[in-house]
Amino acid sequence: MKKLILVRHAKSDWPEETDDFDRPLADKGLQDALKMSKHLKNSSINIDYLVSSPAVRALNTGKIFNETYHLDLVTNDKLYNPSENNFHSVIYDLHDDVNSVAIFSHNNGISNFANSITDHIFHFPTCGVAGFEIDCDSWSQFEGARKKLLFFYEPAKI
Repeated sequence: MKKLILVRHAKSDWPEETDDFDRPLADKGLQDALKMSKHLKNSSINIDYLVSSPAVRALNTGKIFNETYHLDLVTNDKLYNPSENNFHSVIYDLHDDVNSVAIFSHNNGISNFANSITDHIFHFPTCGVAGFEIDCDSWSQFEGARKKLLFFYEPAKI
């Protein structure tokens, strides 16, 4: 069994003359990311590996989770303005010794991808987190594997 954890970046700010890619986290985003990462850790949700969009708001969300989990955090350009296929590509690139991965990305791509692998229709708020159990031994089996939604957390509800 593998576990896939999808994390939408935390609440961001958009200062004047700042490109979308370089948008920082807002104070609320910083607080929500720390609260959510601690909630996952305190709920005994294991994560082996972190993969983030390189955009500042997603990467900083991943870095805050990393303060809680102390793991390798890598970036993948495919997670910025992603399509559903981009998520599949990132997943297929994972090494099989990774049993639980958290992927940090953006809407609408992350909501669309999550809804493509579950019957539970939802829209990710900022710093929303969905966890899935993937019935496979290798990430290469992802597409055909049974996927079960384990949890969906919103910062305002934890």
